[in-house]
Order: sequence, then C-alpha cells, then structure tokens
Amino acid sequence: MTATAAAAATDVTGARTPKAADVITGARERIDALDDRIIGLIQERMAVSAVIQEARISSGGRRVNLSREMEILGHYRDALGKPGTTLAMTLLELCRGKI
Repeated sequence: MTATAAAAATDVTGARTPKAADVITGARERIDALDDRIIGLIQERMAVSAVIQEARISSGGRRVNLSREMEILGHYRDALGKPGTTLAMTLLELCRGKI
C-alpha cells in the first residue's frame, strides 16, 4: 500500500495505522455481508408471516396473535437483553404492519 493509499484508508476508517485500517476494512466488509444476509432473512420472515396471516384471516381469525407476539418478544429479550425487545418490535412491525 502506498503512503497516499495508507493515509486515505486511515482517514476513511478512523484508524491511526495502516494495519488497523486493513483490519477495519476487512471487518466492515464482513459486516456488510452479514447485513445482506440479515436483510434477506427478514424478507423471508416477512413472506412467511404473510402466509400465516392470510391463513388466519381466511379461517375467520384475527390478523395478529398477541400471545404469539409476546413469546417472540420474550425470546428476543432473553437472547439479546432489553435492546432485543426493541429489535423484536421492529421485526413484528415489518412482518404485520402497524396495528
């Protein structure tokens, strides 16, 4: 890496050394790949949720099953702590829309 390229990499990453900039760049690439997978999984979850809602509504039931949503909230809270509840609420909103 040239001195100019190393300086540019450290500016972009906030690192103080080229070695740290390389580590950060590699880790960011991994995070971007993980984010793409997470988004894909969320989209898949949304599609599965739509199937469930359609089956429930067509059978005369309600669109939302609150006891199931409470299970999901608890699962995320237990696994991730308080921020997990917020994440679960966001997922539920994405999958069912606002009530």
